[in-house]
Amino acid sequence: MDDIITLDYGSGGKKTSRLIENSILPALDNPALRALGDGAVIPGAEELVFSTDSFVVDPIFFPGGDIGKLAVCGTVNDVAMCGGVPQYLSCALIIEEGFPLADLERVLDSMKKAAQQAGVQVVTGDTKVVERGRGDKLYINTAGIGFLKYPGLSPAAIRPGDAVLCSGTLGDHGTAVMLARSGMLQGELRSDCAALNGMADKILSSGAAVRVLRDPTRGGAATTLCEFVENTPLGIELEEEALPVRGEVKAACELLGLDPLYCANEGKLLCVAAPEDAETVLTAMRSCPEGENAALIGHVTGAYPGKVTLRTALGGRRILQKLSGAQLPRIC
Repeated sequence: MDDIITLDYGSGGKKTSRLIENSILPALDNPALRALGDGAVIPGAEELVFSTDSFVVDPIFFPGGDIGKLAVCGTVNDVAMCGGVPQYLSCALIIEEGFPLADLERVLDSMKKAAQQAGVQVVTGDTKVVERGRGDKLYINTAGIGFLKYPGLSPAAIRPGDAVLCSGTLGDHGTAVMLARSGMLQGELRSDCAALNGMADKILSSGAAVRVLRDPTRGGAATTLCEFVENTPLGIELEEEALPVRGEVKAACELLGLDPLYCANEGKLLCVAAPEDAETVLTAMRSCPEGENAALIGHVTGAYPGKVTLRTALGGRRILQKLSGAQLPRIC
């Protein structure tokens, strides 16, 4: 650990994990937190799923969305990935002095539309204003509550031979935001920002033996898959030719020196399921507009324990590790 917090600690990669494991978890440890999922499943008369997220994306308006839509969809997705049905959100706004009221109203309208489309309500919140120069336009924190409908989703349920599936093209959000930030955005490349609770429900109600769902946001698909198998006797092998990546994203990543597998997604999910149910899951994904490019991208293996490997188009293998460093700061 370093003596100070750097941008690397917010990347969603190795240093984020280190900060959580070495500082945050020991200080606040309890069974619900220890699971380190997208949200916490809280037992009781009715099991609740509870999640929270903060959004600091720069720029706050980008092709395909804005910080308001992102805040609603991101929290809805975290609840859904835990097997919950999202119901209620909170919204806390931290606004910098001088922020245009018209821009705030635009963000709030976007949040309203996203909440209506996802079938959730914003029922509580908070507003703070900081001095000019002490913030950066607008930060949003949202928390989400839902009721557990599909229990048992966990990386611990993964078995050798399981299928690894992705609901669509990878890297769209991170690439679109980085290009917008740099002023180089051209063409029709847009963020994939979307609520996935409808798709998650279709997958989980299909009868398929689903082991785990996760939306690969910060750190991208590679980092998320590494989290599934690290410190286990299992590995994951991906097929490079099966990975759905838009041509525009590949070109932009080459220009920016990025890798689509490590770029953030805000409208895609990864699913590990029993191999005999792979087609059932793909059918459920493709029945949703967000899943038209769904693909089977790999499988779980006993080889290379704790590692994610990529079988290249030339037949070689590349080991994928968690994101190291701050490849995409302030991407969500």
